[in-house]
Amino acid sequence: MTKRYDGPVIDPHHHLWDLSLQRHPWLEKARFSGEEMAVGNLGPILHDYGIDDYRADAAQQNVVATVHVEAGWSVAYPLEESRWLDGLDRSSGVARRYVARVPLDGPDAARLLEAEAQNPNVVGVRDILSWHPDAAKRFAPRPDRMTDPAWRAGLAHATRLGLVFDLMLYPWQMAEALDLVQAFPEMLFVLNHGGSPVDRTEDGMALWRRGLRSLGKEPNLRLKISDLVAYDHAWTLESLRPVIEHCLACFGPERAMFASDFPVAGLHASFDEVYQVFRTVAAELSYDEQRALFFATANDTYRLGLADPAEIGRDSHV
Repeated sequence: MTKRYDGPVIDPHHHLWDLSLQRHPWLEKARFSGEEMAVGNLGPILHDYGIDDYRADAAQQNVVATVHVEAGWSVAYPLEESRWLDGLDRSSGVARRYVARVPLDGPDAARLLEAEAQNPNVVGVRDILSWHPDAAKRFAPRPDRMTDPAWRAGLAHATRLGLVFDLMLYPWQMAEALDLVQAFPEMLFVLNHGGSPVDRTEDGMALWRRGLRSLGKEPNLRLKISDLVAYDHAWTLESLRPVIEHCLACFGPERAMFASDFPVAGLHASFDEVYQVFRTVAAELSYDEQRALFFATANDTYRLGLADPAEIGRDSHV
């Protein structure tokens, strides 16, 4: 029987915020309106979430480093989020690297990308593409951004700067995404949240499976298996297992990574519950494949520069 992975973990997707700064419009809107989003009612996370909060949530999972992904910081204050992160005590490994927010079709995209790329902690960018006709489930300002020449020009500049692009979209946008990924072979893309299987109907899941299978054939695309509970609020191990297994069938452990998406995933599961599911499903794989999912793929993708798990003491954790 394969040994269950017990080495150090990299969490390549989570968020931090300080609501007193008033820099997160989506959280402020939910705070005062009570409106729900695609992930559900945001009430339980409408409070500051800092490094100590993350460390408390992750305390039992041997997390040695993390990647902070932009948390919807207002575009009216560009570059501020990365500078705010720079000012935090990141000695525990939390927010060791950042994926910054830059609107790629903005008039100042090239300058902002260059400024972010000069920060050694910034390894990637995200400009969310998830569009839905229902405004409550919409993350992007408009559809069809992936085919917009101005947006693609911004992506081309990010490619030249050597930044990774975090790709967040819905399954019905996967055909468009396939064209995008093929058009930018030099860009390393990372698909967020398992491709966001939000439509749980039979047809919706079939669409997600087909789209993910096609995207998985592209060598310059990697996958984050994260926050699956956002799309399956009544989740069980057995409801999440086939979703994770399909992700692995499409990408393989060498191009996939487990991630928490905390505190957002905390709306529907604890940190330990999320990672217990990951560890249980992955236990059927070889130890090296498990190591890829929990550590190596993220370490390589986001240039974290950490030593091999065998060289890291087990007591080194956040």
